[in-house]
Amino acid sequence: MPAQRLDEDLIGPACGNDSEKREALLAAHKEELTNLRLSILLTARWEASGSTDAGRRNELRAELRFLRRSYLHKIDEIAMALCVQDAMEAQAEVEREATLPPNMMPIITSNEYDQLLF
Repeated sequence: MPAQRLDEDLIGPACGNDSEKREALLAAHKEELTNLRLSILLTARWEASGSTDAGRRNELRAELRFLRRSYLHKIDEIAMALCVQDAMEAQAEVEREATLPPNMMPIITSNEYDQLLF
């Protein structure tokens, strides 16, 4: 096997490779990145709402830190699995397109609902 072919096999697909497998992998990564972004937006909106007590707000802040780290790790994962350009484009696309309606709030559990009523 030529050395160049061996190197390509070891380091993964090149940026310009348009194979179906690569596109499917990128689409799956983008979907995960979108889900993380929407979770961040929802959690941040919930944390900022006036209806949460201090203890719950602290829990939400911890969750936000975790989600933000996960989001950045997912971008790094895309860069390592595909290429940096794909990661940058995926991040830009997700941040441009993944938005919440202004009136949308996170779904609350029945316990949280009961606490709001009483």
